[in-house]
Amino acid sequence: MSQTMKPATAAKKLGVYLPATPEEFQSAALTRDEVDALRADPPAWLVDLRRNGPFPRDVVAAKLGISRSALARSGVSDAMDAEEIGVLLADPPQWLTHEREVHREVLAEEARLKQQ
Repeated sequence: MSQTMKPATAAKKLGVYLPATPEEFQSAALTRDEVDALRADPPAWLVDLRRNGPFPRDVVAAKLGISRSALARSGVSDAMDAEEIGVLLADPPQWLTHEREVHREVLAEEARLKQQ
C-alpha cells in the first residue's frame, strides 16, 4: 500500500494554489506515485496553473524577488496570477522596490555568514 497525502500537501509539492485546482484534486488523497505521475505528465489544468496561476504565496514571493514576510507586511493577498505579478514587475510600487532591496541585503548577509 502506497503512502497517501492530503490534497494541500500534494498541491504544495506540485507548486500550485490548492483552491484553484479541480474539485476532484481537492477532495481526494493522492499517493506519492500519483503526484510523481502528475509531475512527469501534467494534465492541462496543471500546466495552466503553473503558467498563469493563481500562484501560492511562496511562488508569488519568488517571482517578485521578495520574502513571504514581505508579502504579509505589504498586505498582498494569498494568491496572485501571472497578470497581477506582471503589472507589479512592470511598474514596481515603492513597497516592492524597498522589499526587494531588503531581501537582497538579507541574502547577502546570509551568504557572508555562511562563508565565515
